[in-house]
Amino acid sequence: MRHRELHRTAHIGWLRAAVLGANDGLISTSSLVVGVAAAQTSRDPVLIAAWAGLVAGALSMAAGEYVSVSSQADTERADLAREKGELATQPELERAELAGIYVGRGLTPELADQVAVQLMAHDALGAHARDELGLSELTRARPLQAALASAAAFASGALPPVALAWLLPLAWLTAGVGAASLALLACLGALAARLGGAPVGRGVARVTFWGAVAMATTALVGRLFGTVV
Repeated sequence: MRHRELHRTAHIGWLRAAVLGANDGLISTSSLVVGVAAAQTSRDPVLIAAWAGLVAGALSMAAGEYVSVSSQADTERADLAREKGELATQPELERAELAGIYVGRGLTPELADQVAVQLMAHDALGAHARDELGLSELTRARPLQAALASAAAFASGALPPVALAWLLPLAWLTAGVGAASLALLACLGALAARLGGAPVGRGVARVTFWGAVAMATTALVGRLFGTVV
């Protein structure tokens, strides 16, 4: 009988990118709003800084992720090309190498050799990519997808402080953005911890602590260097 299995490791890739992007967008934009608001007596500079932070941060995340994942994709392609060449010129050595991997995982040498022969007859490059190089469709590098996802995650995290900078009375801006951002960070920390199977309290504490440190530091900078930006 087939049964459905839910493994938390299936969430690792997208969860890490989404949480990192949203946290980064929320913390950096909130800190920017709080810091500029602490040095200003008008709303326009705060809004300009908030929107600039959102756009610059989203594009920076997209560019960084694209470059990073493109490098990973280049490495994967180079390894696959090398493996393809070795399979064409040294098929027996490659079969023995694959069988050795299965022996290391607990199969007898005879069974490991049979498995290697059958898998290579079905898809030799796919078998070596998966079992020798650790590559699969689920883990394959996708630069454009990663860049768009990171930009969207950052923007989604940055939008709440931008909206609050627009809507809140100027006198309440620093306190309001700080409190709302910490509450949202706590929600993100709890969600990430729950999906990842970690203690919720620990997830909430670590993200709110660093968010509070970032906003308090930028507010202090705004107070100390309270000049027109």
